[in-house]
Amino acid sequence: MSASCEATARRPASADMGFFERHLTAWVALCIVAGIAFGQAAPGFFQAVGRLELARVNLPVGLLIWVMIIPMLLKVDFGAIHEMRRHYRGIAVTLFVNWLVKPFSMAFLGWLFIRVLFAPLLPAEQLDSYVAGLILLAAAPCTAMVFVWSRLTNGHPLFTLSQVAINDLIMIFAFAPLVAFLLGISAITVPWDTLLTSVVLYIVIPVIIAQLWRKTLLARGQAHFAATMAKIGSWSIGALLATLVLLFAFQGEAILRQPLVIALLAVPILIQVFFNSALAYWLNRAAGEQHDVACPSALIGASNFFELAVAAAISLFGFESGAALATVVGVLIEVPVMLLVVRVVNASKGWYERA
Repeated sequence: MSASCEATARRPASADMGFFERHLTAWVALCIVAGIAFGQAAPGFFQAVGRLELARVNLPVGLLIWVMIIPMLLKVDFGAIHEMRRHYRGIAVTLFVNWLVKPFSMAFLGWLFIRVLFAPLLPAEQLDSYVAGLILLAAAPCTAMVFVWSRLTNGHPLFTLSQVAINDLIMIFAFAPLVAFLLGISAITVPWDTLLTSVVLYIVIPVIIAQLWRKTLLARGQAHFAATMAKIGSWSIGALLATLVLLFAFQGEAILRQPLVIALLAVPILIQVFFNSALAYWLNRAAGEQHDVACPSALIGASNFFELAVAAAISLFGFESGAALATVVGVLIEVPVMLLVVRVVNASKGWYERA
């Protein structure tokens, strides 16, 4: 093994992550405390913020979501889609798990845990909303953080780019009908116009802005693009944390009444992460795909585009909804759980390649 490989092997899985990303769970926990405290201290202010709406879209949250999503979408290169033909088996596994397994399995897990097993422990009026939040979380495959997870497993960079690009392209057209269908079979009514508005506001427009901005930056050279990405890298996390403070200011009463709700919502999300990552990893092995392709393929299915899920939940169901809270639980457990998955796929490389 070369010295550089030995250094990579010894380096902790979180070493390549930014400061905010590495401690995301701690920041979310602080946002929970700060949001609840601010909401209790100044309820009138937050109620006024909640009323700043246009066509059922909360304007402060809409602005924060754009600041959160657009820097992430700058990383997406739709020109990399042609790379998918080189690793078509890995792409096939990714699309199968992300679009034909993950949303449907989460709908089932939501029904099983929220409406059956945990129903006596949760507020009855929020059960449907919790299930809706879990479905929104599962219907949005990871976009930005998958680059981090892929790097931590020495994943194939071009494959990672191509699978993110094809997933984002599919999400533009499939997110709304898939969510509407799964909410429908879960007996949850959602207005189509609000759902389509969310897709346009939080997927279509940010993708267009990001791609135009990306083209402009790259026209001035790769170094300029990299420097800009370094400058705006903290925007997404900052906007996410501000959104969470707002959300928990509205959720404070419900959490103080039933503090176990976050732990209960985490159970189906955790099962979903481990199930989808294991399934994608095994399918890639069975298909004969190489390990540096199997890793990002497994990780994108386990992770979520939680920024989109949070935005859609707030637009569809409101700040005080169980749906918004369920999507935020996904943010809370994202980093530690995904770092565990990273460690597993790194440690099992020998087993994988024996196939």
